[in-house]
Order: sequence, then C-alpha cells, then structure tokens
Amino acid sequence: MALLTSPSVEADTTPADEPALASTHVPGALVLLTRLSRQVYRIATEDVLGMGLKQFVLLNQLHEDVGVPQQQLAEHLCLGANILVLLLNGVESAGWAERRRDPADRRRHLVHRTPAGTAALTRAEQAMDSVEDRVLDNLSAEERAVLLGLLARALAD
Repeated sequence: MALLTSPSVEADTTPADEPALASTHVPGALVLLTRLSRQVYRIATEDVLGMGLKQFVLLNQLHEDVGVPQQQLAEHLCLGANILVLLLNGVESAGWAERRRDPADRRRHLVHRTPAGTAALTRAEQAMDSVEDRVLDNLSAEERAVLLGLLARALAD
C-alpha cells in the first residue's frame, strides 16, 4: 500500500538580513490612485473649498449656457439617480445650479450652472490648486504635467 504524501514545502531560504518581499512591493496603479484620492478627500474640505468635494466635482461638469441632461450627469459621475438628486438638491439650494425641463423632451431635466455657481467654482478651483500642490508635492512641474496627460488619456471616452 502506497502512502499518500503532500508535496514538499520548501523551507524559507531568505537570509535574515535580506528585506522581505512585502516591504519592497509597490502597489498597483489603482491602489495608488485610491490612496491619492483619499488624501484629496482629507485635505479638500468644505472649509478649504467653500463647498463639498462632491459639489465641486458636480459643478465642474456643468455649464451656464448649455444644460447637461440629469441622466447623463449621473452616468458621467458614476452616481445613482437618487444620490445625484440629493447632491443636486444641495447645489440648487446654494444657488449654484438649477434644473430646467428640456424643451425638446419635457420628461428630461437639464442641469445648468448659475452665475453664482460659476463664481463659487472659480473660488473653489483656486483653493483646489493649493490642495493639488500639497498632494503632489513630491512631483516636479514636468512630472505633474505628464501625470495630468496620462490621467486625461486614461479617462478619455
């Protein structure tokens, strides 16, 4: 009768003075982007921007003269319809945006940034420059330009 044995497991042959693999492991790009995003969320507070970061991102997607369909806005921001409505309620009550019926299709709403929203966004963008400087402090101006180009290309539709 043959004995069943499990495959042999090699003993750890890494010398004690050699650093462990885990300490030299660099996380993937998406993990690093997530960590960077968390830094932005910690620094870009309402006190700094004059609005919440989600409101800032939303207002960046809107224009005064051309409305954005509410459904398209939800898809672009990767938000559910209910969450978008809550966010829109906040920016509307602040006077930064307004929903209007689409004249071509009365079932749809177009979201427009108001002049007050444009002014608030301009102030927030200036504040966001300082947030960007803090978060990307370890990068040179040239490296930041390359990063911006790569991120824009990765997000291109």
